[in-house]
Parts: sequence; structure tokens; C-alpha cells
Amino acid sequence: MTEEKCLFCDIIAGKLPATVIAQNEDIIVIQDIAPKAPIHYLIIPKKHVKDIVSLDEHTANLVSKIALMAKKVAHEKLNDGSFRLVFNNGPAVGQSIFHLHCHFLSGKKMVDF
Repeated sequence: MTEEKCLFCDIIAGKLPATVIAQNEDIIVIQDIAPKAPIHYLIIPKKHVKDIVSLDEHTANLVSKIALMAKKVAHEKLNDGSFRLVFNNGPAVGQSIFHLHCHFLSGKKMVDF
């Protein structure tokens, strides 16, 4: 999927609707439309990068920005601060939108994966 046809890029540009949970200059957090947990958000860099293995020395800092946004969201939205972050890389493990993103999951006990 090219950047011009990227679902997340269209959401970031305001071309498609989404429930925005939080955002800053670099990151947007939206509610997942097919949740796997009571709280299931997607933390997405606004800069288009295909996936984790596409990161380079100029974009690797996006992972720390995602982590800091997860911390902020947890502080604002969760009572106990417990959450899971999941990155999928490639279609064989479930990546279906090829724009780097992280799943923020919470609201139930998750011990297996």
C-alpha cells in the first residue's frame, strides 16, 4: 500500500473519520474499530513509515514517541496503568495496514499471547 492510498494517512489528513483519543505534533491515537480488548487504541505516527523494519536512523525515534504517548494515554485513561503494547510487522503476523502503528490494549486480564 502506498502512502497515497494509506488508510492511516487519510485519517491523519482528516479525509476519513476516526475517534481520536489523543494527539500531538508527531503521534495520533485513535480507537480501534475492531477491538480485541475493552480498551483498544492504535498509536500511529503522523509520518508515514511502512513498518518496524522500515525504520532508519531518521525515523527510529518514532518508537520512543509512541512509547511516550502510551504513557500519557495510560495516565489519562486508565485507573491502574496496566496495558499491553503490540507491534505487528508483516502480514503473516497480522499487520493489515502498512503504516507503522502500535496496538494499546487494556481493560481485561491478558496473560497469554
